[in-house]
Amino acid sequence: MVLPIEVAEANWLTDVFKGKDKKSEHASSKHASAQHARDLKHKTAKHEKEAKPGAAKADHVKLAALGPLNPPLSKSASVACLPAKFRIAVDVGHTAESEGATSARNVPEFAFNLRLAQQIAEGLKAAGFVSTKLLVTEGKAKPSLFRRVAVANDMNADLFLSVHHDSVPNKLLEDWEFEGKKSHFSDRFGGYSVFVSHDNTDFKTSFAFAELVGKQMKASGLDYAKQYTMPIMGHYQYPLLDKDTGVYAHDELVVLRKTRMPAVLLEAGSIINRDEELKMGSAERRDLISDAVVAAVKDFCAPPAANSVAAKSAVTKSAEGQCTTSAC
Repeated sequence: MVLPIEVAEANWLTDVFKGKDKKSEHASSKHASAQHARDLKHKTAKHEKEAKPGAAKADHVKLAALGPLNPPLSKSASVACLPAKFRIAVDVGHTAESEGATSARNVPEFAFNLRLAQQIAEGLKAAGFVSTKLLVTEGKAKPSLFRRVAVANDMNADLFLSVHHDSVPNKLLEDWEFEGKKSHFSDRFGGYSVFVSHDNTDFKTSFAFAELVGKQMKASGLDYAKQYTMPIMGHYQYPLLDKDTGVYAHDELVVLRKTRMPAVLLEAGSIINRDEELKMGSAERRDLISDAVVAAVKDFCAPPAANSVAAKSAVTKSAEGQCTTSAC
């Protein structure tokens, strides 16, 4: 035990071991040791009882100035994890009571979100991430946001992914009719987008995972939505953090700000764009997106050992003159 030591009592340990008279100095070593131990115990108890609260705080500040004795490990894009124990919360955006956007053909966004999120969760479990949990929340919009955050925090998730489908501001919508019903569309914009929040407890890791998702979506032949950089979007304009993979900053989203783990929101594609809506409703597009997300999680959770083997292999190939990457 490390005890705070006040200046006035700085020599109390020395006093314990000082003899009181010559007789005690010549006492047997066994008796002296026992007496010293009793005195030390008594002095320690007295010090703990009489020490001022401010002293402990002051010494704590002094120790803190030296930095943490055991600095916490931060997650990174390649965190060492056991897939079976890696807890992923796959959040279905919106609720049956608050369905989000309406597609060009009058289908609620919640229906798109539910189907895709279910497939992503199933894909992750099939890939070995059996602790994945699908979050389907009930209720009105705002209360449901805090409920889903609470569930993710309570399950101590290692990663949070919220699944959505995109639209545009009302001022950009055009009118049309589908199957005799009035509807709205905007074929001007399309594509996926990935959002993170600077206010997340682990923004750097959130951004690292978002980049992996964006890279996998791009590798699947998909383009990201570029309209969020345009002034025409008004207050729906957001900073583009990665111009290659479509990662944006959105600091007002509750599910990204309040979750106590790396968190990403994926707008899988535009359902207000008539052509893209048809693609988003197809099994082929859901397969494509689900596979991209699963691949991103695998990359995110890549064990260092595997990375070391890959690096060693690259060095070997380089030595043999077979490596063609710029890193070699």
